[in-house]
Amino acid sequence: MRIGSLELADGLLLAPLDGFGDAPFRLLCRSMGAVLSYVPIVPDDAILARRRARRPLITYYVGERPLGIQLLTRDPDRVVKAIARVLPLQPAVIDLNMGCPARKVVQGGRGAGLLREPELAAEVMAAAVGCSPVPVTAKIRLGWDDVTRNHVEVARLLEQAGAAAICVHGRTRSQAYQGRADWAAICEVRKAVSIPVIANGDIYDVASADAIVDSTGCAAAMAARGAIGNPWLFQRRDLFAVPLAERLGVLAKHLHMSVLHYGERRGVVSFRKHVVQYIKGLPGAAAVRTQLMHAQTAAALLTTLAEQMAPDDRARSALLGQDVTEIKQWMGELCA
Repeated sequence: MRIGSLELADGLLLAPLDGFGDAPFRLLCRSMGAVLSYVPIVPDDAILARRRARRPLITYYVGERPLGIQLLTRDPDRVVKAIARVLPLQPAVIDLNMGCPARKVVQGGRGAGLLREPELAAEVMAAAVGCSPVPVTAKIRLGWDDVTRNHVEVARLLEQAGAAAICVHGRTRSQAYQGRADWAAICEVRKAVSIPVIANGDIYDVASADAIVDSTGCAAAMAARGAIGNPWLFQRRDLFAVPLAERLGVLAKHLHMSVLHYGERRGVVSFRKHVVQYIKGLPGAAAVRTQLMHAQTAAALLTTLAEQMAPDDRARSALLGQDVTEIKQWMGELCA
């Protein structure tokens, strides 16, 4: 698939997962085969704020490239200024979030709120395209609700404004993440525009990743929630087929990556939401979850898992035998 000047290998893209898609998770998924990932949902006001933040707003590892940066905005002038600020970070793509359903986002008319103002959405896209030397894309939904579905109209306007590609999540804003994604509606967008369309929604395994592309005819598919705790999806492997020791080993590696990236306390806290997904469906997972949510150190979290969920030496070694120095070297250079 080609997005403007960017040529991507065949495979799944990792969605810009707000709250989950941080640099350690993106790097892990990239190593597993994700062909493109994004720094998710960076608000324009945060980029343009003059006060110096305690931590860099945008960080990524060199090994993540190609990488997109997803901006949250509704203002054509501000998007131009925001893009100028992030271009030194050398993104391969600028993505405009026009699909986030969160109340705090749409109340300001951003994210999925822009679907109620298609002409403004096109203005924002045109302004971004006009100032960006890298391809500009958009992630949209089917509309505000079932009564006001306007996915085809919005997609056509964005194409006319210069969008290099469009990702369509097959739900409306009012659905949030409930119900089934409407793949037929994604296909309507694909037929209506000549730029690449990326299908998103209800990709949880290899079969659904193949099915969404076959059903919609889209150029590619983008995995989101289905990849959390399951980066093997990018290797075209189903979670049930991954041996327990390997599953626990990747869990431990991800935890160490999080600690190396954030520091001990914040890294463990950040990883808690991932660990419950890694162990989901395993015997004893429900019983150990509360203990994991209260773990304060990486050692405590891994020891709990080793004692209660590792039935043999191989599984325990996968959890406790990781070489942190080797992981740190593998993570490589951090850009900010």
